[in-house]
Amino acid sequence: MLQNRSYVKRTRGGKITKVVREHYLRHDIYCGAPVCKVCDTSQARLSATASTVLILDTNVVLNQIDLIENPAIDDVVVLSIVLEEVKNRNLSVYNRLRALCSNSLRKFFVFSNEHHKDTYVTDMSGESKNDRNDRAIRVAAQWYQTHLAGSVRILLLTNDKENKRKALEEGISAETVESYVRSLSRPDLLDLLVHPASSEDVIMEEVEDLRPSKKKIVYSEHKPLSEITSGIRCGIYHQGKLRVNRYNPFEAYVGSQSLSDEIIIYGRANMNRAFDGDIVAVQLLPQEQWHEEKSLAIADEENEEEEGVHLVPGSADDVPRTTAQPQDSAGETCSASSRPSGRIVGIIKRNWHSYCGSLEPMAKPAGSGGVAHALFVSKDCRIPKIRIQTRQLENLLDKRIIVAVDSWDCLSRYPSGHYVRTIGQIGDKDTETEVVLIENDINTRPFSTQVLACLPPLPWSVSSADLANSVREDLRQLRVFSVDPPGCKDIDDALHCTALPNGNYEVGVHIADVTNFVLPGTPLDDEASQRGTSVYLVDRRIDMLPKPLTEDICSLRADVERLAFSVIWEMTSEAEIISTRYTKSVIKSSAALSYVEAQARMDDSRLTDPVTTDLRNMNTLAKIMRSRRIERGALTLASAEVRFQIDTETHDPLDIGMYQIREANQMVEEFMLAANVSVAEKILKHYPLCSLLRRHPTPTREMLEPLLRTAAAVGLNLDISSSKALADSLDHAVGDDPYFNKLIRILATRCMTQAVYFCSGELSPPEYLHYGLAAPLYTHFTSPIRRYADVIVHRLLAASLGIHRLPTVFQDGPQLNSIAENLNYRHRNAQMASRASVELHTLIFFRTRPTDAEARIVRIRSNGFFVFVPQFGIEGPVYLTPRGEKGSGEWFVDEQQQKIRKMDGSISYSVLQTVRIHLEIVEPQPNRPKLELKLL
Repeated sequence: MLQNRSYVKRTRGGKITKVVREHYLRHDIYCGAPVCKVCDTSQARLSATASTVLILDTNVVLNQIDLIENPAIDDVVVLSIVLEEVKNRNLSVYNRLRALCSNSLRKFFVFSNEHHKDTYVTDMSGESKNDRNDRAIRVAAQWYQTHLAGSVRILLLTNDKENKRKALEEGISAETVESYVRSLSRPDLLDLLVHPASSEDVIMEEVEDLRPSKKKIVYSEHKPLSEITSGIRCGIYHQGKLRVNRYNPFEAYVGSQSLSDEIIIYGRANMNRAFDGDIVAVQLLPQEQWHEEKSLAIADEENEEEEGVHLVPGSADDVPRTTAQPQDSAGETCSASSRPSGRIVGIIKRNWHSYCGSLEPMAKPAGSGGVAHALFVSKDCRIPKIRIQTRQLENLLDKRIIVAVDSWDCLSRYPSGHYVRTIGQIGDKDTETEVVLIENDINTRPFSTQVLACLPPLPWSVSSADLANSVREDLRQLRVFSVDPPGCKDIDDALHCTALPNGNYEVGVHIADVTNFVLPGTPLDDEASQRGTSVYLVDRRIDMLPKPLTEDICSLRADVERLAFSVIWEMTSEAEIISTRYTKSVIKSSAALSYVEAQARMDDSRLTDPVTTDLRNMNTLAKIMRSRRIERGALTLASAEVRFQIDTETHDPLDIGMYQIREANQMVEEFMLAANVSVAEKILKHYPLCSLLRRHPTPTREMLEPLLRTAAAVGLNLDISSSKALADSLDHAVGDDPYFNKLIRILATRCMTQAVYFCSGELSPPEYLHYGLAAPLYTHFTSPIRRYADVIVHRLLAASLGIHRLPTVFQDGPQLNSIAENLNYRHRNAQMASRASVELHTLIFFRTRPTDAEARIVRIRSNGFFVFVPQFGIEGPVYLTPRGEKGSGEWFVDEQQQKIRKMDGSISYSVLQTVRIHLEIVEPQPNRPKLELKLL
């Protein structure tokens, strides 16, 4: 049946046009109920024993998704009109709902009401789109009631009073969500309900707070979006993302493009109910109210000290197995003093999500029927306390739980939220690790049956068809080997180096041919695209792809034939590239070496076997390539990558120390970088508008200011006019202390920008620059087992060689940009999760091992300084005045010389000075253990 739908729209030229679209209606769309006597029940998704089938309206899905995900809510019909409206309004909730609908263990059925001839509703004159959608939902609910003819109860859940009233008048069973949940006799489910904020809630909060403020907390009303938009256009307001200081939650920064600078926001009042990550509108304060950044922490009205210990970020995200070359990484943005200060006047886009933490109990109100009010304290100190209601207070006090934010009224001291679920016992390592994964939005769900169905059966081996493939070269005769961290199972790169008769070398980088198994548009490809990257924690790995691929089928293990994508150069003995070719191949690795094993072979002059000779030749070439790259302006920075020795039985840390870099690490890294550059040049030549590349923006002078100030304080003059100038300056930054140069390089690393993926058609060629590598072009090709970016680049390279057609997604610019944004998001989260895992294991290690150690001062503040502990790779604050105080006047800070001294001149400390400190685990606030650093 054909139904025409028409609507009017305004063109870009301002004309009004009428659009008519054909809408096909069917009568054979089944209802999904196995008790149905009319429809095809072979694909029924609802329970055969269900007494009630739920139909949800759009707002119930949007606001109550945490409840809907609970297994107690099942046998749900999701109407296609609801699914589409949720998709348009909240993509995150839509993805969660889709996951429920595709989960074979849950009884959720999607009914295409918009294409069924009996449930499709035509537009009515004067009816809003929202009213039409509500009417369509009621029509579908009524059809289900008639269609199933009393076999099962159909219940419409809606919190919309008008929609419920009309449903009841039309003979449809309808209830509010709360009413239905109460009927289940599951008081714990009531904790999951989202309650709209009201003035009564705010009054109750002030009564129930165990530690009420001395004065009523009142925030400014947020400006309406129309006024914000106008103000931004006029330059009155400035838009940017709020970043809260992880050392001090009462200090935040908003990066403003309109000012080309960061605006500092001091105090909860000026933050005005904004959360870390919110897109906000900021109004500058008068210049006399601007502050200089001097304190480690600023005291607040609640006297809550929230400082944390920071582990210096890892580096070398282009080759994450080493730390010698951290050009493609970024730590926290360094902040300079005397920046503009402002206050937030409106929220443009909220970044609310679920948070992990524990409860701080509050007084139980009389006659509440077991309902207790409690304050939730997030593990992330940047998040304010959240007020929730719970009926299971006693059971939750010693647990890590998840809480979601619902609202934050301008009269309320705290945001309001609701309990989502319990993670586990506080302090348990598995619980705390799950917290790390949840906080960083890491997908740990098992791979679905649809994804696993995309894998070839095991055992897998190279077939005669693979060898007969005309586009795949047989390179099994080459002496290929891999060099990886100890115990590495997901080996995605291997090397070969063969001396040629003309005195040159044939050098190859062979990368696992993952795209042979991960085909575009399959469930496996969709899953890898969403996950974006594998995540490496101290004690585990969360794979982007299923283990049969990562550890077997694609892993380039020794003595087995594997499919590869190879980049092969002919090089002179001076590492000059004569020619480059790219080919799909079959290889057979002759050795899978660890960095330690490879280094030992190269260092042992008694060994002259072919593999060792190849290693030495490659190392010689790599040194030349590295030297030439540095001469070109590539930065050789440094970072403190921490490594743990883990107990094989308990998985607890036995020892902690800095990761050791060897020539073998640098050798592998050099050829991976060269392969990435060669592939970037190849794909961009063929696909100038849709290549996925990686750029590292040049840091601004403001970002480098803390480094310059520190260098000047110790008599160094760093030239930052270019990466080459900075590299040369860092080479000359030497002192009597052998660790001095590395410390300067670590400080420089922390002031770098973050490298990001982008689509070539979105930027001009000068913006493609990778600053740290001093490379005009760069991409990621060498790790497709663990990075989806490399999978995309493999497809581009294959298409450029005429091996495969380019997938249609490369013709969709917005979708490509969306993929790049997701990759950047997932990559950043993976980095943060890795660092948080290091922090967790550091806490576990020092819990029973209070330790004294040598440290270097890296930043001076008015009430103390930050130190870096080389032995453990740890950075944190050391207080000279009590925590939370801005300074008692006892100490004087010389900003220019980066010194702090007592007013009587008896003691002074300067930047980069060596001090002795004591490291010990303390718990200044319940359930928030910290590594405290004290001056000895």
